[in-house]
Amino acid sequence: MKLFNNFILHDPWWLLLLGLIPLLIWLRGTRRRKLGANAIEMPLGVGAIQKSWRMILYACVEPLFWVGIGLLIIAMARPQSEHAEEIVKGEGIDIFLVMDLSSSMLAKDFEPDRLSVSKRVAVDFVTHRTYDRIGLAVFAGESYTQCPLTNDHEVLKEYLKSLECGALEDGTAIGMGLAAAVNRLKDSEAKSKVVVLLTDGVNNAGYIRPATAAGLAKEFGIKVYTIGVGSYGQALSPVRRRANGEYMFGITNVEIDEELLRKIAEDTGGKYYRAISEESLQEVYNEIDRLEKTEVEITVYKRYVELYYWPLIAGFSLLLLLFFLRSTLVRTLPY
Repeated sequence: MKLFNNFILHDPWWLLLLGLIPLLIWLRGTRRRKLGANAIEMPLGVGAIQKSWRMILYACVEPLFWVGIGLLIIAMARPQSEHAEEIVKGEGIDIFLVMDLSSSMLAKDFEPDRLSVSKRVAVDFVTHRTYDRIGLAVFAGESYTQCPLTNDHEVLKEYLKSLECGALEDGTAIGMGLAAAVNRLKDSEAKSKVVVLLTDGVNNAGYIRPATAAGLAKEFGIKVYTIGVGSYGQALSPVRRRANGEYMFGITNVEIDEELLRKIAEDTGGKYYRAISEESLQEVYNEIDRLEKTEVEITVYKRYVELYYWPLIAGFSLLLLLFFLRSTLVRTLPY
């Protein structure tokens, strides 16, 4: 019988005896009433009924006696804590997320902007990839690895949430971003290696051409999924940066090199997607999640830790204490 969270009772039927305690208390009270006032128990050494520490102690003896009995009954029900242990057989997938941090990712065709939505959806994607190692690389005019491959998804999600535009020289170095991920995945022994590259622009920076990085990915058996994020037509985007670091916005054309992104994906066995809204970007990640399944066998073992000795010790200790009190401080007159 499960009580709450991971606490259970192995033999819960013993708890039925708890229902006898109120009955026994009632029978004892009835017997006292039949015997009359002369049968009232009083602590020896106490004259007229008066409020004293001994009288107060005496009044507590009987309730505590029944508490002790109740604890022993609970011990007989064998309370236990249940611990589930998972043994995972098989390998997860090694995935590298590559995120564009160029200033255009602050465009307002997404609410509140492309970067905020991209981070939010990527965090959700990571949450669902329980058994995979995932890393993060970022790029603008240059690139670097934000987080190496890790099973600690909470740390990775914090890195994702902290991403901001402006930390790197502005530009769109798609080849550099992809190369950073390939460099981290090339020595991986995972059966499946995947890059998810998200950008909203045209390659215009970096010393590694996207085609070169894609060729390296193919050589090392790395599949690349590419995502072009941004609406069609025009969008309110950063056009200039003030001396204080703030961006000035204006209406600009949305330019995404879809041909390049499609070619990178096709050459590496991946797929290209265009996301024009938060909903469509979420669906893109959902599809990638479905396509790249992690094949693991999970065996769950349940381990039980006995807890009966706590109420057992407490119950016996309480009854022994009461026996001592009834024999010394609160000895009573016989009926």
